[in-house]
Amino acid sequence: MKNIQIFDGADNAVFDIFAATDEEFGLIFPNGTDVAFIDEVYQTQPSRTLDATFTEIWERRVPKSRAMGIHGILFYECEHKKVYYPTRRDEEAVNPSGSRLR
Repeated sequence: MKNIQIFDGADNAVFDIFAATDEEFGLIFPNGTDVAFIDEVYQTQPSRTLDATFTEIWERRVPKSRAMGIHGILFYECEHKKVYYPTRRDEEAVNPSGSRLR
């Protein structure tokens, strides 16, 4: 299982972590990526498949105190963050100018 942290643009968001199987994780984060935006995820897979996948994932919330790492970040309503993750890999995050964030 791999842990996905959800970053939601809502004011009352709590940034929960959910466990996903390797197969589920691969649907959301293809090709070695670990950052995803929900609108882009739904452009790459059939809605029916993703809806079923997320139904399963949402049943597996992991309390933050028990999480053994975060393997992916999924953004909802945070399109403004796309500029920071052009490669969709967290370790390669950049400023809008292209300079590295880390």
